[in-house]
Amino acid sequence: MKRISILSKFYNLYVFIKKNLQLIAGGFFYIFREPIRIHNKVQSISKPMKTISPFSITLMLISFSLQAQTELDFYTIIDEISMERIEADITTLANFGTRHTLSDTLSQTRGIGAARRWIFDSFQEIASACAGCIEVQYQKNYVKPDGRRIVKPVWINNVLALQKGSRYPNRYIIMSGDIDSRVSDPNNYTDDSPGANDNASGMAGTMEAARVLSKYSFENSIIYIGLAGEEQGLFGGKGLAAYAKEQGWEIIGILNNDMIGNIKGVDGVIDNRTFRIFSEPVPPTETEQERKSRRFYGGEADGISRQLARYIHKTVKQYMPEMNPKMIYRLDRFGRGGHHRPFNDAGYPGIRIMEAHENYTQQHQDIRTENGISYGDVLEAVNFEYAKKLTAVNAINLALIAWAPPAVTELSIGGIVEASAKFRWTKASSSDVKGYRIYWRDTTSPTWDHSRFVGNVSEATLAGIVIDNFFFGIATVGINGVESPVVFPNKIFRD
Repeated sequence: MKRISILSKFYNLYVFIKKNLQLIAGGFFYIFREPIRIHNKVQSISKPMKTISPFSITLMLISFSLQAQTELDFYTIIDEISMERIEADITTLANFGTRHTLSDTLSQTRGIGAARRWIFDSFQEIASACAGCIEVQYQKNYVKPDGRRIVKPVWINNVLALQKGSRYPNRYIIMSGDIDSRVSDPNNYTDDSPGANDNASGMAGTMEAARVLSKYSFENSIIYIGLAGEEQGLFGGKGLAAYAKEQGWEIIGILNNDMIGNIKGVDGVIDNRTFRIFSEPVPPTETEQERKSRRFYGGEADGISRQLARYIHKTVKQYMPEMNPKMIYRLDRFGRGGHHRPFNDAGYPGIRIMEAHENYTQQHQDIRTENGISYGDVLEAVNFEYAKKLTAVNAINLALIAWAPPAVTELSIGGIVEASAKFRWTKASSSDVKGYRIYWRDTTSPTWDHSRFVGNVSEATLAGIVIDNFFFGIATVGINGVESPVVFPNKIFRD
């Protein structure tokens, strides 16, 4: 990753030079006493270096530090996520009384109008702090009564903060939270509905990710967005997905955060480490020919959203091993929905990140006490430390994908009735590509368990690996060491 904050770069340089002070002081002869670790790959130098001047060595160290991305950057991002800021934002959102989609839009202190203006202003403050690196705007959608949950005409306005990519500005990775809230009656837009966990937690997490990542520069664009109208029928997501199609955006993923602050489930389980990643198996936009082909070649669990889920799972296992990401092979909770679905419907990769154990007494409920049980989505039920952890999950994945090179668009696989699996692909059109990594796994495994870096080539053969027994995919590897999400084969060839 070549473009990160200047302070982070020079801190890395300071640490590296301090660690190798002997080399600079001695100047003429040195043997590296330990391997260099870059992107979790160890490169050992066992032979003495030739005689070089101290000045040349210093220049070499500076060049190394400025070009190589170390794991420190990802751990720094994790550490910079603030529980206190998340708690303050959730509290502010809950104190608007209600954020129901149909609630007051004129009051300065109550209703969805006041809430979305505050979110807009908060994003503007972030933009000011980073010298305008973020553009803030409303994405507006006018919705007429539908006889169900839209009982009067309403503007459903999303609040969008765009951090433009330096190299691929039209490629977008999106993190979303929901602005609106509700009580037991979905059309009750006057009673108090604090929506502290559902979904002030996801909205606050999105704002916090923007604060932290605005300190960095990325090749791909990032959108941090508050979506409205979720409880009334996913209207905000539908509007943004349609807008993205109209504008010709290339959305490389959407991370929908809906309820990331509860650790005590209705089942009695208390868990502050596990979270769920929901993803659909294959896109609903696939063609009939693609569906028929899958019957013979496999890939029932290898759609673009499922690959995004695996990417997040792998990242968390690497950088946040204390967390327990749980991939759920389902679009969403049983019979329920979330704001990633409209993007899936439009053919974009999207997943839902949320708590592992829901408490139904604290969502979609009038605030009350019955039989000794307190109902209502109130601040007291939110675990802010857990919300911080899931915000960090989002932030490091946003950073990785925003720093990643483009994935290949065409991957052909061959090796039918042969002792080797063969691959051909159209190389990504980028000068920042180091090469490609082929992944494979057992057909019953949920994760990519084996891989081989094959270099900057457009075809490769895995000798001795029979195509029948595994699923395969390929990721693009950047010169910064960051990989794109895996792409599943979309063509077959026979030699």
